[in-house]
Amino acid sequence: MYSVKSVKDLQNLNPYVIVGCGGGGEKFSNLEGIETVGFIDDDERKQGKPFCGIKVSSSLEEALEDNDAKSIAIMIPIGAEGAALKYAVQAIDAGLNVVCSFRSLPVADNSSLVKFAESKGVEIKEISPRLDVVKEIAGVAPEKSCEVLPKISYTPKAKVVFVGGTSQECGKRTTTKALGIEAEKRGLTSAIISTDEMGIEEPTDFNFRAGSLSVMDVPAAILSAIKFVEESKNPDIIFIEGQSSLTEKGNPHPRGLSASILIGSAPDAVIVAHRPNHPYREPRGIPDEIKAIEAVEPTKVVGISINLRNSDLEDMDEEYFEDRYDLPTQDVYNNGASKLLDAIFDYLGDD
Repeated sequence: MYSVKSVKDLQNLNPYVIVGCGGGGEKFSNLEGIETVGFIDDDERKQGKPFCGIKVSSSLEEALEDNDAKSIAIMIPIGAEGAALKYAVQAIDAGLNVVCSFRSLPVADNSSLVKFAESKGVEIKEISPRLDVVKEIAGVAPEKSCEVLPKISYTPKAKVVFVGGTSQECGKRTTTKALGIEAEKRGLTSAIISTDEMGIEEPTDFNFRAGSLSVMDVPAAILSAIKFVEESKNPDIIFIEGQSSLTEKGNPHPRGLSASILIGSAPDAVIVAHRPNHPYREPRGIPDEIKAIEAVEPTKVVGISINLRNSDLEDMDEEYFEDRYDLPTQDVYNNGASKLLDAIFDYLGDD
């Protein structure tokens, strides 16, 4: 009833004042047939400056001066629910229609706002997550949007190392733990963040299942984890376990998850795990994974963690992979991670 199904639903409410001078606000103003007469943003750095050719106002009252706006579009992100509700109440009280987004002001969660709009004789519409479409094409869908975490920016004090891999079940979790153990042996305070529900073994500091989150939420969760562990433990180095692979063949579904963990980690260095002759996965291989990682993030793969569980060549050992790929290689399950930690510190320039 309140969900926008077509741009025509929005055109009928022209002209608009748009709250939010970011990507959402710009997208909305560029929709076909949308007439924008004002912008509002709470960021003082944007106020008074042009956005999409219109001066940004600091309040609804200011934005409504000298125009004939009939509606307000609230296009601000998750985490700004308070501001979204404030502007919606102000707009309805002023006799304006309201278009909001499920990201910051879901109509289903604000029934009193709907009643307020009805009492004032104005419309309230939501740009929804369109899970109805997902259900139609896939047969099933979540009841509501999975994207719930506020987006944060955070720059770690400690060095961050990401452990990626060429496939699922190739040794990423074992490698992450081994690196943490080796760092502690050297007198460093390390932090280990596991991104899988199975990451429950010591010395992992904590684990969460990144796959339970929206891909949009995963970088925020990683950054929040880094921030949390720095505030609680003050580590010298942080190791983050990746999931799946950027390049694995045959199972494309977790590849986006792998990318989102890598992006959230923004690592200073990377170790890539590989399991040759994997019995039930289809890795493209070490060169493809290294190329993909270094293309997605401005980082460097500095070593290889090799899982020899299924190797069937007598000469397939650490030296075999070092000669082939010109990177320090270690069988961490049998030999620990000292060589890989040396490679990390050699690259980072730390003692």
